[in-house]
Amino acid sequence: VMKTPETIRALYLESGGTPPVCKLGDIPGSVLADGDVLIRVECSSLNYKDAMMLKGLGYNLKEFPFIPGIDVAGVVEDSDHADFKAGDKVVLNGYGTGESTSGGFASHVRTRGDCLVAVPDGMTTQDTMTIGTAGLTAMLSVMFMEHEGVSPKSGDILVTGAAGGVGSVSITILSALGYRVEASTGRMEEADYLKSLGAASVISRSELENGPERPLMVRRWAGCIDSVGGGTFSTVLSSLHKRGVIASCGLAASNQSEISLLPFLLRGTRVVGIDGGYGPIEERKEAWARIASTLTSDQFAAMRTVVPLSDVLGLADEIIGGRVRGRTVIMVDQ
Repeated sequence: VMKTPETIRALYLESGGTPPVCKLGDIPGSVLADGDVLIRVECSSLNYKDAMMLKGLGYNLKEFPFIPGIDVAGVVEDSDHADFKAGDKVVLNGYGTGESTSGGFASHVRTRGDCLVAVPDGMTTQDTMTIGTAGLTAMLSVMFMEHEGVSPKSGDILVTGAAGGVGSVSITILSALGYRVEASTGRMEEADYLKSLGAASVISRSELENGPERPLMVRRWAGCIDSVGGGTFSTVLSSLHKRGVIASCGLAASNQSEISLLPFLLRGTRVVGIDGGYGPIEERKEAWARIASTLTSDQFAAMRTVVPLSDVLGLADEIIGGRVRGRTVIMVDQ
């Protein structure tokens, strides 16, 4: 029988509303989800989805108390799953964690073992949360672009929303793999930061966000990792090389785009949708293995800011307002 802690420490929503009532303290361990692995959480991360939930934006929760936190990294405390034993370090992303079941802003999480990935050799739990769902999305985007034939020899790769979580990790991964990266951001004051991650050049989001002047524009990029959507997506679509690829994820600006068929018919452009929250576990294991073999501890450190759990509420407004750089790692066990 899986053990259940009598109490857990958590940052939780006590009740709904706009904003909801949020508290940091001890609550009964009975709030934990069902599952065959109990994890003692070391760290989590702050994502846009987490911030929205903390501020009561876009979620209609029915059960309280509820614990946000879509990313989890920690140590197995108890397990009935054949692949994991007490003491193993594991990472959990997606599958409803922190959205429909209790999440990572707590001392403990319980989940199904078939949702877990062992922390790759050479990575710490902090490193995995520097990646998190955002960075996993970035690596999956690279993998799917490569599957469609894109390589460093194909030409420049554009990364939109570059100063955010997906963007920062995308630039770092692409640069490490030998791609020449152009970064697009609405915060040009972050240009030096983006170049420090590996971007060869930085352009303003305003150059792209109003949509293309013509259905087919001058060919600029072999591929794009786009987390913005809207007019930016339309502009990029019209500006790709022949057989160029957009890995589309996030859609932070808008999920509405006016597009023409001409890029598809005359240039063979392709669009791949990326959802880092779900997907086959074997695909996710491959992505984590590639992250571990591609990036160094210094590169992980350059992308992250580390804060205690007690600081999360104050940072939620910052991430919703687009004022957070890179990835924010939340230390839960301090």
